[in-house]
Amino acid sequence: MSITDGETEDFAQQIADQVESFLLAVREIARAQEPGRAISLLLLEISQILLAGARLGAQRDFTPRTEYQPDVGPEPDLDQMRLRLAEMLGDVDTYGLVFDPYLPELVESQLSDDLTSIATDLDTGLRHYRSGDIEEALWWWQFSYVSSWGNLAGAALNALLSIVAHDRLDAAAFVDADQVAAAEQLLAADDVRG
Repeated sequence: MSITDGETEDFAQQIADQVESFLLAVREIARAQEPGRAISLLLLEISQILLAGARLGAQRDFTPRTEYQPDVGPEPDLDQMRLRLAEMLGDVDTYGLVFDPYLPELVESQLSDDLTSIATDLDTGLRHYRSGDIEEALWWWQFSYVSSWGNLAGAALNALLSIVAHDRLDAAAFVDADQVAAAEQLLAADDVRG
């Protein structure tokens, strides 16, 4: 186990708890196959893991002790989770995003792929943490946040929020249009009587 100060150990424990919570929640959401609830729950989970990422980004740079990352075993097989998410999300799985706003290029992505990629990156750090290598775990979570999963999580958050916004705002606009039409009919009927 690496020697770290108590504050770093507490911070690592907090991040590990958030990562573990995210991984468990996304697996359960995929198993539940409830598309209506899934969107809101995924929005919540992505928001929470982005908070962990922002906390990592605001810390000192963690550096690995060696040039090569220690082996913590094989990555988890998350393909079934990815497939269940893709099936559950259906038509809203594919979305467009600008990966780098300073080099704007619209690319197509899938929420199911992005969520699985985020989970894989987070799980790697968690395996380092569980093996007792706190510095490596923090380095990995920070590095992968900046280089990969942070951007994917931001894009997924935007896509999920867009789904919620379309559901709520488009539906509200439809209801408002009906109400306006009904009001116009009432006004026209009143004019005829008047």
